[in-house]
Amino acid sequence: MADVLALYRRMSRWPGGRWLFSRAVCLKAPYFATIAPRFVALEPGRCEVRIRDRRRVRNHIGTVHAIALCNLAELAAGVMTDASLPATMRWIPRGMAVEYLKKAVGAQHAVAEPEAPVVEAASGYELPVAVTVTDPGGEAVFRARIAMWVSPKREARGARKG
Repeated sequence: MADVLALYRRMSRWPGGRWLFSRAVCLKAPYFATIAPRFVALEPGRCEVRIRDRRRVRNHIGTVHAIALCNLAELAAGVMTDASLPATMRWIPRGMAVEYLKKAVGAQHAVAEPEAPVVEAASGYELPVAVTVTDPGGEAVFRARIAMWVSPKREARGARKG
């Protein structure tokens, strides 16, 4: 079980624990704090994150702006990937393709799931992650496909072999 998943499970049992977990993730990756995300669910193979409709995520026409939706998608995909990988593997986003399906109005809810099995491997591989963002009515407003590069962790520098 990945450290991020263990932390989520431990913290989500407390009152306000999901909020606290969301804050902790934003301390580790500060740029995501710009959208004030709130984690709704996290398990291997699935992550749900929501953002409220606030002025800071709106554009000049009053809808949730494109980059806020991209940030939401990358956050959900990244944390899902981290929670799903074996401890011997690491990841980094390699690319993102997005579709804006309709104006994003109101709170937004992202669900990230892998499109292929998450496996341990001796060499790197691309893991496609699908993210769908829905509005309060449950209609899809945005879709992303994020290519995660998954590879074995390098041995720590200065670490002794056996």
